[in-house]
Amino acid sequence: MLWSLSKIIIFVVAIAGLAIGAGFLMESDGKLTIEAGGAEFTLGLLETAIALVVLVVLLWLLLKLASLTVAVLKFLNGDETAISRYFDRNRERRGYQALTEGMMALASGEGRTAMEKARKAERLLRKPELTNLVTAQAAEVSGDRRKAEEVYKRLLKDDATRFVGVRGLMKQKLADGKTDTALKLAQTAFALKPKHVETQDTLLKLQAEKKDWSGARETLKTKLKHGSLPRDVHKRRDAVLALSEAKDLASEDSSIELREASIEANRLSPDLIPAAVLAAKGYIAQDQARYATRVLKKAWEAQPHPDLAATFAEIVPDETPAARIKRFGGLTKSTADHPETKMLMAELQIAAEDFPAARRALGDLHEADPTSRSLTIMAAIERGEGAEDSVVKGWLARGLTASRGPQWVCDNCSNIHSEWAPVCDNCQSFDTLTWKVPPATATMSATGVEMLPLIVGALEAQPEVAEEVAEAEADVIEAADVDVVAEVVETEAEDTKSPA
Repeated sequence: MLWSLSKIIIFVVAIAGLAIGAGFLMESDGKLTIEAGGAEFTLGLLETAIALVVLVVLLWLLLKLASLTVAVLKFLNGDETAISRYFDRNRERRGYQALTEGMMALASGEGRTAMEKARKAERLLRKPELTNLVTAQAAEVSGDRRKAEEVYKRLLKDDATRFVGVRGLMKQKLADGKTDTALKLAQTAFALKPKHVETQDTLLKLQAEKKDWSGARETLKTKLKHGSLPRDVHKRRDAVLALSEAKDLASEDSSIELREASIEANRLSPDLIPAAVLAAKGYIAQDQARYATRVLKKAWEAQPHPDLAATFAEIVPDETPAARIKRFGGLTKSTADHPETKMLMAELQIAAEDFPAARRALGDLHEADPTSRSLTIMAAIERGEGAEDSVVKGWLARGLTASRGPQWVCDNCSNIHSEWAPVCDNCQSFDTLTWKVPPATATMSATGVEMLPLIVGALEAQPEVAEEVAEAEADVIEAADVDVVAEVVETEAEDTKSPA
């Protein structure tokens, strides 16, 4: 408000001053005489002042016209001028608009439109570091992989865009299944940007697939260093890599290195079952039974597993069944209610030919959580106690349709593996195998195996069809799961043989 009032006052004062000055000049008697070309011009003081103002304005216009002429000449010569800057700004504005429209088309999945806009932006902006990436991605969306590869290679020439070019080429090679080339590109991208999480994961996965365990451990260490991996997850995966390295050494028969690597893997993750087994076997080979026992007990407390029990049995391979039952009691006392413990102790009692004790050890597991293994154990118990063949076959028939129990299952794709591996054979995921019960399938068997328990149970009531049912049962067993059949045959051949 005050500033506006001040401007009004200044304007009024200026007008008043000019009016007073003009009046003073008009009242003055002074004159200016100009002679030019034989002519004489006489001007009053006021006219002289006006003429001076007009002369100054004309001189200013003349200078501006001269400056414009020079600018036009420079523009025509290709030099940077105000005129060229005007056209540059206009071209830049249209270029950024085309680039924006190209990115919008790319986000919408319109590959061809994005390519056209990218070409227009490249022509107007002349900034390949901005337009090349959009061009490459648009080419991939539209299916022009050759064009995308060409643009990615152009990006390699600039330090600012080299990582983007390497990453783009790496993803193309991965899509083509060229993992060797992709690994080299991933290593280059990792060297350019070690903090990039996606590059870290890709490199780690490729190194695991190629069994470059030492390189994978270095990559894992970098992930921990830059905060892209929790410390507990790093410790677990480092143990998996150390175990994988130890398993490779086992195939090379490097005894000392194998023991060191397996012990290191077990130290990093005591609950990793394969690491505990390998470390315990290393101790057994060194006649260090106490250390092997400690390793297996710690792993058993975390997760009871048949491989742990089998390795625990190797510590004293020639002991009697009674001595083995007593020694295994120290292993299983903290997990007495676990299904694996119940089945293990039942098997040990069968080996000792104490079938009532085996039944007590198994408890109601065959009813509460029936699996092929628990039902096969029940068949062995019934056979050991002198039950009829129809009863034994009934348990075996139930075992064919029951769950296989816990197995090595990939958490990512649910693929089942016969043994532990660091990388899933199906989806190539790293450290995703877990010992658990696989998801149950809702499909019914095409062989009609589900009816076997009812058929076998009805044998005594209908002895005339016993022979036909036995033949049908044999055909179904032959078509059923190979591992279960092998277990059934072994049980029938050796009633008292213990899996442990």
